[in-house]
Amino acid sequence: MKKKSYLAALEKLQIKLCEMQRWVQQSDQRVVIVFEGRDTAGKGGAINCFTQVLNPRFCRAVALPKPNERERTQWYFQRYVAELPAAGEILLFDRSWYNRAGVEKVMGFCTDSEYKRFLEQTPVFEKMLVDDGILLLKYWFSVDQEEQEARFAERMENPMKRWKISPIDIAARERYDDYTTARDAFFKITHTRHAPWLVVDANDQRRARLNMIAHLLDSLPKFVLPDAELKLPPLKRRRLGKDVVGAKAISVPARY
Repeated sequence: MKKKSYLAALEKLQIKLCEMQRWVQQSDQRVVIVFEGRDTAGKGGAINCFTQVLNPRFCRAVALPKPNERERTQWYFQRYVAELPAAGEILLFDRSWYNRAGVEKVMGFCTDSEYKRFLEQTPVFEKMLVDDGILLLKYWFSVDQEEQEARFAERMENPMKRWKISPIDIAARERYDDYTTARDAFFKITHTRHAPWLVVDANDQRRARLNMIAHLLDSLPKFVLPDAELKLPPLKRRRLGKDVVGAKAISVPARY
């Protein structure tokens, strides 16, 4: 998709996202959006499309690190529950509790009993969220292995993207089919009426972002909010003042 067309379409959707956030705040909604998918599928880019235009006081993206020693002894969902939104807030999970059924299962980081317990509890846990009034949407970003390899290579060559590659990502490259099997297994159990899985074709990242946001907006209750009337009264002073610093400080050199 050409960049110009993409940016034009994205701007229209982002305006609707701002309207959505106002609706969420005014109606005291709680929104949780789960971003899952293969490595390099574009989850982070899609999340950035949200956060760059929304009020960060009421919209947060959460990417939890691996659990510490204390968290490993807690109920598995406990640290995710602590991040859930209050009224008027939107929460974006950059990977979520599905780590257990994905990377932990494939890489052997959890036991068979922990994995089995997760599959039993997850539909119940998610129903509790929905029954309590949380709007829960779960998106899976799908990417073919050939495209995934190309993106891995780009990240290796780009110094601003090298941080996106971890030793786990490198080890996971050889287990594309294992991740497919693991995904299909938890889809079968956790794709429910109250919390269905929504698959996004992410081979074209720009189209994936647009399609995902458009679907999200279509999935919410219809909202129409008139713009609040804001006016800038004229300044009483005729001359505009310059921001001259009188206190001691060091000026940043103007190099550009």
